[in-house]
Amino acid sequence: MSSRGRGRGSRGGSSAPRGGRGRGGAPPMGTPVVSSHIQTVGVRRPDFGSSGRSLPIFVNSFVTTIPDGLIYHYDVISPSEKTLPMRLNMDLIKHLQMVIAPQIFTPRGVYDGRKNMFIARELPFGDSGSQEFDVSLTENRGEAAGRGPRVYKIRLMKVAEINPEVLRRFIQGAQSHDNSVLTAITALNVVIRMEPTMKYPFNVRSFFTNKEVQDIGSGLELWRGYFQSVRPGINKMLINVDISTGTMYKSGALLDVCLEYVGKRDPNALAPRRGLPDRERLRLQRFITNLRVNTKHPSQEGTIREIPRVIKKLSAAGARDLTFTMREGNSMTVAEYFHKTQNRPLQFPDVICVEVGSGALIPLELCTVPPGQIMRKQVPPEKTKAVIDFATKRPAARLDSIRKGLAVLDYGQSEYIRQFGMSVDSAQGPLRMQARVLPPPKLRYGAGSKQAIITPSNGSWNMVDKRFVKPVSIDRWVVIVYEQQRRFGEQAARDMVVGLIESCRDVGIKVNDTAPLIKWENGQGRIAEQLRAAGQEVVARMKAPPNLLVVILPEGGNDIYTAVKHFGDVLVGVATQCLKATKCFRAKPQYYANVCLKINVKLGGINMIPEPASVSALTDPHNPTIVMGADVIHPAPGSDGRPSFTALVANVDSDSAKYIADSRVQTSRKEMIEDLQDMAKHILTMYISYRERMEGKGAANAAPKRIIFYRDGVSEGQFSQVLDKELPSLQKACEELKISPKITIIVVGKRHHVRLFPQNERDGDRSGNCPAGTVVDREIAHPTEFDFYLQSHGGLLGTSRPAHYSVLYDENNFTADALQSLSFALCHVYARSTRSVSIPAPVYYADIVCSRAKNHYDPQGTVDFSDSATQLDDTEADNSLAAYKRGFKPLHKLQSTVMYFSVSDVKDVSGGAKAYNSSSNIPLQ
Repeated sequence: MSSRGRGRGSRGGSSAPRGGRGRGGAPPMGTPVVSSHIQTVGVRRPDFGSSGRSLPIFVNSFVTTIPDGLIYHYDVISPSEKTLPMRLNMDLIKHLQMVIAPQIFTPRGVYDGRKNMFIARELPFGDSGSQEFDVSLTENRGEAAGRGPRVYKIRLMKVAEINPEVLRRFIQGAQSHDNSVLTAITALNVVIRMEPTMKYPFNVRSFFTNKEVQDIGSGLELWRGYFQSVRPGINKMLINVDISTGTMYKSGALLDVCLEYVGKRDPNALAPRRGLPDRERLRLQRFITNLRVNTKHPSQEGTIREIPRVIKKLSAAGARDLTFTMREGNSMTVAEYFHKTQNRPLQFPDVICVEVGSGALIPLELCTVPPGQIMRKQVPPEKTKAVIDFATKRPAARLDSIRKGLAVLDYGQSEYIRQFGMSVDSAQGPLRMQARVLPPPKLRYGAGSKQAIITPSNGSWNMVDKRFVKPVSIDRWVVIVYEQQRRFGEQAARDMVVGLIESCRDVGIKVNDTAPLIKWENGQGRIAEQLRAAGQEVVARMKAPPNLLVVILPEGGNDIYTAVKHFGDVLVGVATQCLKATKCFRAKPQYYANVCLKINVKLGGINMIPEPASVSALTDPHNPTIVMGADVIHPAPGSDGRPSFTALVANVDSDSAKYIADSRVQTSRKEMIEDLQDMAKHILTMYISYRERMEGKGAANAAPKRIIFYRDGVSEGQFSQVLDKELPSLQKACEELKISPKITIIVVGKRHHVRLFPQNERDGDRSGNCPAGTVVDREIAHPTEFDFYLQSHGGLLGTSRPAHYSVLYDENNFTADALQSLSFALCHVYARSTRSVSIPAPVYYADIVCSRAKNHYDPQGTVDFSDSATQLDDTEADNSLAAYKRGFKPLHKLQSTVMYFSVSDVKDVSGGAKAYNSSSNIPLQ
């Protein structure tokens, strides 16, 4: 493994030309001249791509200038203070600059709400470079009666002077991607965000206005917002602007918000005396925890003071049943207190109270919710569609909204942007540039197809008159129906069987059992026992167990689905295919054709393969290649103690069409894959074994010569961790197996706001998006590193999001054209679809395998994936993780060689919500 020093773009210095890629010689034509001393995190760009036809596009980025003068960086320190809310921090610094010491802060500095303050001149703090201020806000913020406004001590300490010249050098390829560059970019981001942050509700890089609002019920409404971020491009500094969506709490009476959330009208529905269940109260508590409310209190002067409070939790009893001790030693209920001391008799004394930060208990009816509060929790599942509908805009409408957003951002009028010497070229509009549209790979179907080799058109093709490359046989199968028989009766079930059999035969799947057993079961019963009993009936009738279970689900059958998958994937290793009753009732042949795509690969078949001649980088017999996709998913916000799940997926065949998966459970919110070495060793062993047994390769030729490792879900700030932790894990797995393939690591990112728009309407597809295969590696790309944007799928709804590929390590010396075409080809081999998808198939599969990991737990066990999670301390979280690891059941060995993760109601191919349905394979015991 002596070659492992190659491929690194970071720390290579002049000893590793062009990012340490292991290639000498002059750079290709069109390559930016990058100084030999430049260090990068990933691989240096080897060249620009040139294949494909040219396409003029707009990008939602705007050119900005780089300041000329020095920027002074100060740390903002609040001694002996716990972390304060960002909004409070912003208000304190605003008060400091405008009221407490305006003579010092001229011109005013910009602040990120946490630790960093940037100013266009040095503050007069003397030799120490530090000064402490006492700041108290004029309005009361929850102070107890009789006490003055709270005083906050704030110390500013100079930490650095930033010369923006480093940014000019960086975008020209003459400066390393070091801390000075990162800090300078941070400073510019704080400059452009300061003005809107002072005016509007904000969420890190987005802010929201009430100019476009939609009520979605459950105490929530959606606000249109704007995202902005300074991004370095090639020879230009850009501001990326996009629209975004904020989920906000409704303003008004807190009691009304709570009633709407629980779906009731009578306020006494929130009274424990009147039957409010604990579970419902805890669900409501999670919804409103940390919400700011205002309460009105009479002052000594006879006026009414409005005091802001923060909700910590809900009481378990109503106001008339909650007793507390007064300072004088006597006891009274909360209801009595407000009646006697404040002359405010309660209208609903049985209703629960909120406990606020100070420990005070306040009845719901006395609280109001101020406007503009972002709901920083997971959106309720039933509201997801409403959020997507609001956020979805066709490309032309989205670009128009972005243009209008410039008027809201109003860069030209921002005193902060002006005083830092920046200007944004709004008049020029969105950046115009040339993209390229790559030619699609050709795809091969099986013998007997009317047209065996097809060329996709805008990422789409059809299955008409096509047969699978390797169709399977369904020897014995059983249909279990969980919908009520009056809704899905015998005729509907027989129609489903006939339709599925006909579609199977059309694609080459042989169905040997044309009259399968059909059983109706109660979804409230023990699912595993019901499935096992159905399997035993098949054994009694046919002397062998079924190799496929088809399960018909009712609406809202998620719990049944989870139990079915646990039974098939983990307990017995039999393929399961779930269908929704509403979908397969009088379904058309196209529906069953899509189901066949999934059944075939779950039973070990292969649907289609890329035509070897069109993807030589994948199918070169002299360089057998294993393509891996890796992902980690984390629990929802507020779900402390729940684990993260990891997945590694890879092909085992020479055609990059047959994939297997491994998944594990690990420390909550840890991004790097802890067990990658073991997982990679397992996958590599399976690859070698398959090529020896199934493809007849000799032992000497069965091992891969190349590993292409696509990694999903890693932010730019974590790239170096991938190189420091996951790359060595891959290398050690290879060393253990005594093989030495050359490794390429590519991070695939979807969490960005870059969007591509065709300049001319005729150049777009039917959805108005750029066509599948649109690739960009100039102007908006990284100044020095090997990256590109690829929109690999045809548009369906809204504006498509291109995937961003960043090459971190490359021993295979790929050119830009080679890696772009290879990635595009891999977006066409997603087995359950006749459309190209938005990211390479192995990455897509890894995402699905992660999201299915909860199916590895016994549905009847103690592990809880409901929304009843609570905050845990470190010890509880550690114990909880240990319980999750113990409860995680491995995939049944009979499922480990098939694509059990091929899904049914999958997220749309342009990358929407998580996949729902799926799979499995072999005997019931």
